[in-house]
Amino acid sequence: MNALRIGTRGSPLALWQARYVAARLQPWAPSHSVELVEILTAGDQVRDRPLSQFGGEGLFTKEIQRALLDGRVDIAVHSLKDLPTIPVPGLLLAAVPERGPVADVLISRLYRSFDQLPRQAVVATCSLRRRAQILHRRPDLKLIDMRGNVETRLRKLQEPNIDGLILAQAGLERLGRGDAISEILYPGWMLPAVGQGALGLECRGEDGTTRCLVQNLDHFPTRQAVLAERALLRELGGGCLVPIGVSTEMHDTTLTLRAAVLSPDGQNRVEGQIAGLLPAAEDLGRQLAQDLLGQGARELLVGSTLIPK
Repeated sequence: MNALRIGTRGSPLALWQARYVAARLQPWAPSHSVELVEILTAGDQVRDRPLSQFGGEGLFTKEIQRALLDGRVDIAVHSLKDLPTIPVPGLLLAAVPERGPVADVLISRLYRSFDQLPRQAVVATCSLRRRAQILHRRPDLKLIDMRGNVETRLRKLQEPNIDGLILAQAGLERLGRGDAISEILYPGWMLPAVGQGALGLECRGEDGTTRCLVQNLDHFPTRQAVLAERALLRELGGGCLVPIGVSTEMHDTTLTLRAAVLSPDGQNRVEGQIAGLLPAAEDLGRQLAQDLLGQGARELLVGSTLIPK
């Protein structure tokens, strides 16, 4: 039988995620070999500027999706928080495996918690969402941009002029670097990104054989949670680079969605919450987005300069 080709970025974390998916798929396709195809994305090519300066969406996904459409790969593995909410014609989000940790974390050589950081402490992050929420809580801190893979950022933290670094818990733990975490930030104030901690598996809509195979990895509660989050983001008109945070909790068949939109400087924030049944996940996301828009979220997003007026 032909090999199943998985398209992935070449970063250590992306390769971990692709190998994880390959290992999960193999028992469902014992007659196939599974191989990884590394693809260089636009977001990988320029590493000396914040992502917000690039403009547009899909910086880490477009080239992989193009390879999928061209037939060079059969499955695309994405960090779901990088995947734009507008579907690409011909492609299908076939599965969302069970989600990993969703929180953001503080890493620091000198301080054990965020609240211990002194005034004017220097904290590194390349995320507008994290930046806005940090400044909302601690406007006294000095924030600097830092890009690169996990190990690169951890090495840069050894520089004497950096007091702390904010990263995603899932990425650190998947790479076996959970020991570096100083504090898991409370999602009550540091809301995660849409889709954080989750993977998205795409395939061609016409490829029924691969679609049926990949769907074995779908985790219904995770899928419904991220569908709610992505529906909210799509309704707000935002993308993965704007200051929007969201958290999703599930209890039995009930989904509770909480979200906040901030101005880039963190001075202004609107938030809301909604709950309903899991099958209505996307409707819940849209309803909460409309509530936030009614509170003035659109004006905050326009102020980020990333949303057209």
